[in-house]
Amino acid sequence: MTSHVDYELNGYVAVVTLNDPATLNALTPEVVESLHESANRAAREARAMLLCGAGRGFCSGWNLGAMGAQPDEGPPDAGLALEAFVNPFMRALRDLPIPWISAVHGAAAGVGASIALAADLIVAGESAYFLQAFRRIGLVPDGGATWLLAQSAGRARAMELMLLGDRLPAARALDWGLINRVVADDAVQETAFSLAQDLANGPTRALALIRQAAWAATSGDLDAALATERRLQTQAGRTADFHEGVKAFLEKRPAQFTGA
Repeated sequence: MTSHVDYELNGYVAVVTLNDPATLNALTPEVVESLHESANRAAREARAMLLCGAGRGFCSGWNLGAMGAQPDEGPPDAGLALEAFVNPFMRALRDLPIPWISAVHGAAAGVGASIALAADLIVAGESAYFLQAFRRIGLVPDGGATWLLAQSAGRARAMELMLLGDRLPAARALDWGLINRVVADDAVQETAFSLAQDLANGPTRALALIRQAAWAATSGDLDAALATERRLQTQAGRTADFHEGVKAFLEKRPAQFTGA
């Protein structure tokens, strides 16, 4: 694949790897398009999918350094990328006809955390963590994070993660019911692939129906949540705090928010 996404068919398992270690596998429109294409390919030729990241982390979220619009170029629409790339991909993951697993080591931040937590099974290393980084740059959680966190961890814990923006260590994520396994860092890939193989050797059509039933039982408002995130992200992206947050991030300094 292109755009820092690798695809390998290992038996009946499609292994999709975010491969841009220099940015901790940050996302761009091109990367999300490649992920979407990989998921569609896996649906056609595999019986399970494994998504992982190369290098020191799973995914650091959206690549702010690749953003084209600058504060003096007029009000940006930070929700456009959601509407055009992220939300269609999240819906594609939900609607996959095969089960899929995320293997998380290091950071899963921002929309990277949303993607990891949307998996059917989530395997994390002992040093892995999940981070709702949006408040650090004055934006709204996206990629379905508002819905995923509230559904799995409950409203109070979801609020804590989103409003405070603190790291959630893998062990606590397991306690909160957000993930399925915590293993030694050097065993993440092996454990996740073993689970994927087990699923790939199972009754494929029945597993697809189980996925469909489980999502139907819980995801009635996912589409509404994605639409709300897109609308609110537009508003957040037009604030002075967002411009300051991105500038501070790129300059590697603490942001000085003013509430404007």
